[in-house]
Amino acid sequence: MGRNNKQRRRLKEHARKHRHPSSHAEGGGRVGDAAGSAFRRPDLGHETSAAEVGVLVHEAELAALRALDLGDRPGVEGAAARLAAVTADPARRRLAEQALLSDLQRSVTHLWRTGWQPADVARVADRRLGAPPARLVRDLMADELRCYPQDAVDPAWRAQCEASEIRVWWPSQQNALQARIPHGVAWSEQLSTAFEALHLLRTLPPLEMLTPPPGSAPSRRAPATDASRVVDERILVRVRALLAKAESTPYAAEAETFTAGAQALMARHSIDAAMVAATAPAAGEEPAGRRLGVDPPYEAAKATLFQVVAEANRCRVAWSRHFGFVTVVGFPGDLHAVETLVTSLLVQATRAMHEAGTRTTTTGRSRTRSFRQSFLMSFATRVGERLAETTRGETARAAGEDGYENLLPVLADRDTRVDTALAAMFPQLTHRSVRLGHDGEGWARGRAAADLAALAPGAALPDAR
Repeated sequence: MGRNNKQRRRLKEHARKHRHPSSHAEGGGRVGDAAGSAFRRPDLGHETSAAEVGVLVHEAELAALRALDLGDRPGVEGAAARLAAVTADPARRRLAEQALLSDLQRSVTHLWRTGWQPADVARVADRRLGAPPARLVRDLMADELRCYPQDAVDPAWRAQCEASEIRVWWPSQQNALQARIPHGVAWSEQLSTAFEALHLLRTLPPLEMLTPPPGSAPSRRAPATDASRVVDERILVRVRALLAKAESTPYAAEAETFTAGAQALMARHSIDAAMVAATAPAAGEEPAGRRLGVDPPYEAAKATLFQVVAEANRCRVAWSRHFGFVTVVGFPGDLHAVETLVTSLLVQATRAMHEAGTRTTTTGRSRTRSFRQSFLMSFATRVGERLAETTRGETARAAGEDGYENLLPVLADRDTRVDTALAAMFPQLTHRSVRLGHDGEGWARGRAAADLAALAPGAALPDAR
């Protein structure tokens, strides 16, 4: 038997002999109470090995994670307090930090290998954890990602880290566990925070793999043709400018006109990109997925808005309600169009909803929530109809142009490839209806907010320049 195994056996035997009798009771007591007594201070020698401290950390983690499974906050704090007591010595504390940090970083690495991306983890941490453990999760991701060469991490991950403030900001003499410790915070409190972060990281289920995880060979895509780059630069700059005008104008009809113009440009961009890919197959791109956050409140209405905008831009959507995001599947340029347009429409819808004010029943009780839920659902439904009209009109016009005679079969082929990609990513995808809203006034006001400007297919587009 190796030396480390002997040490583990000795520590476990010590814990068994000193376990409180109540821990043997069947069906009684909290997990923290039962497991906690295993952390009575062992008779460690003056020179404590990393293996010995590692055993103590591992046992404390198990007790804390078990308590968190049951919602037993005192059990978590008890496990942290007992581990803090036996590692109060500076040398043992450094060893405990190293062991705990190693477990946390391994959990982060495992998430990368099971489909999670930085923005996904940060979003779930913000929804489920308090501020200290959520910030720790960000620091752990930053610390783990810096272990990879720049070219071994997908560029999308770098962009997510920047947007989610995931970065190494602490001095080199500190580690991620030490980085955000305010003055005077006890070692046991730091351990409780770490246990909460570890519990989240270890309980997240696998997701669909949308991009290669860090350390994997980056996907080798053929460079885009000059024509496709021109399409992106000419069209998408104007789209962003139109949406910025839609967000800034106080006039709803004008905002709708700008939004309709942006959708027409997006539709044309998608058509041009499809024809470029059809005539230059080597430069064609495959459908991909992008996860985008759906924040409370009124998640069902916001997810519906994602769906109708995605359909108008030849994409598909799968909503992961439990984790607070949708996965949009489509060709890269169309994915960007969906994200850009939904962001703008959410700004416009939220502004119009708040301008409509609050509502009460005849008895004085608030019905603001049902009013706003119906408002946003109606807004999304009508916007979807109007965007679809714009896309159909733009497609019909393009199909009549020289060089675009084969447009409809090309678009049909792209639709099929997107559907195939969605089915491959979500083989067990289920379809459920969402409530459309039961507040009649909210529904009418939401539809009016989305239906103030005519979107005739032949209307001239506003110039964003």
